[in-house]
Amino acid sequence: MSSSDIFIGETIGTAILILLGGGVCAAVTLKASKARNAGWLAITFGWGFAVLTAVYTSAPLSGAHLNPAVTLAIAIKDDAWSNVLTYWSGQLLGAMIGAALVWVAYYGQFHAHLTDREIVGGPGAQDTKSVEARESKAGPVLGIFSTGPEVRVAWQNLATEIIGTVVLVLAILTQGLNDSGKGLGTLGALITALVVVSIGLSLGGPTGYAINPARDLGPRIVHALLPLPNKGGSDWSYAWIPVAGPLIGGAIAAGLYNVAFA
Repeated sequence: MSSSDIFIGETIGTAILILLGGGVCAAVTLKASKARNAGWLAITFGWGFAVLTAVYTSAPLSGAHLNPAVTLAIAIKDDAWSNVLTYWSGQLLGAMIGAALVWVAYYGQFHAHLTDREIVGGPGAQDTKSVEARESKAGPVLGIFSTGPEVRVAWQNLATEIIGTVVLVLAILTQGLNDSGKGLGTLGALITALVVVSIGLSLGGPTGYAINPARDLGPRIVHALLPLPNKGGSDWSYAWIPVAGPLIGGAIAAGLYNVAFA
């Protein structure tokens, strides 16, 4: 795989992942969406199908890492670091593109939701607080773009992300890449998708299961940049947890793999 193939594959694959994953969050959340209030099962299966589609699409080009934690784990496992930054760059760019496409696809619903007084309050409601308060608070549509805790306890939130990522990355490493070295085969894509559904159902409740730094950071940046009315803050005080937790989890999973399976 050339560097250009890796970058293009990761950009396309991660964009699809976030478009479909963020899309199901938008569908469930936004006013005037036909799927509003469809619930947690819809979100978890939506993200699982997003992973399936993204992996299957990008695997021939880049091996379908689609996650900096997976890239880090494979680099530790194989002691191969030369393309790590290329993978990470494509993943972050793809995540931002995917998040922007969610906004395009649901443009009218975003506007209806964020101008509804029952949701955001009366005119100027977002201006009644200090800049610092607005920036630290998670806005009413931030959950479409990135994750946040139900109970804000930093060590627990970090531990939850680490645990979920260890499960994901171990499942990926133990099934391995296909024999041609070009990434997960068809069965591998399905297995990975089902693992993501399982993590969402079992471990997603506390933090929304980022388990992927690019999946959280890229869309959070887009949320901060988009001209969304009454969007509120991007909760940057929490943003380090869904980045650090998955990276730590990926490193732990690689270490466990090298000790137990290599």
